[in-house]
Order: sequence, then C-alpha cells, then structure tokens
Amino acid sequence: MHKYGLHGSLTARPGEGQQLAAILLEASRLVSTAKGCHLYLVSQSPDDAETVWVTEVRDSKSDHDNSLQVPGVGELIARAMPILAGQPQKGQELAVLGGAGIG
Repeated sequence: MHKYGLHGSLTARPGEGQQLAAILLEASRLVSTAKGCHLYLVSQSPDDAETVWVTEVRDSKSDHDNSLQVPGVGELIARAMPILAGQPQKGQELAVLGGAGIG
C-alpha cells in the first residue's frame, strides 16, 4: 500500500516569509505527533524568501486531514492567514512509493 504525499507552497506578503516559515516549523512540531505522520518538511528557496514549501508523507489522506485537528494547529493557521499574499493553492497530492527514510 502506498503512502499519501502532499507537496505545496504558500507565499507570504513581502517581508513576511521568515514569519510564515516560523509558523510552519511550529506546525511541524505539532502535526508530527499525529497518527500516520512520516514526514513534514518545511523549506524555502534561496532565491525566493517569501515562498515556503511544505512536503508531507502520511499513511493516508485521512491521517493528513485528521492532523489539522491536532490542538494548536487551528491557531497557527489563523496566525498564518493574514500574512499570506493570497489564498493557499491546493498542493500536489502524491502516491509515495518509497525512498530513503520512508518505511
């Protein structure tokens, strides 16, 4: 059975990229405790400080959906929304076949 992957980006308003990254790193500490979480990676391009990429690997899509209910996640989403340059785009859903670090 394949694992569920999600890869996407969020873009902050000018000058807010580091704050957005900090919020998403804080989120990574919360959602990593959720059932089925194998990876929650936060990254930025050295050429675009306002865009923050998130890559997730979970056992299933329902595990991803349930991670949004972890206490504190809603508050982090509320903190992030005002600094976004627009509505978040839907991420690319992936069927994770395997790889280093993914059991």
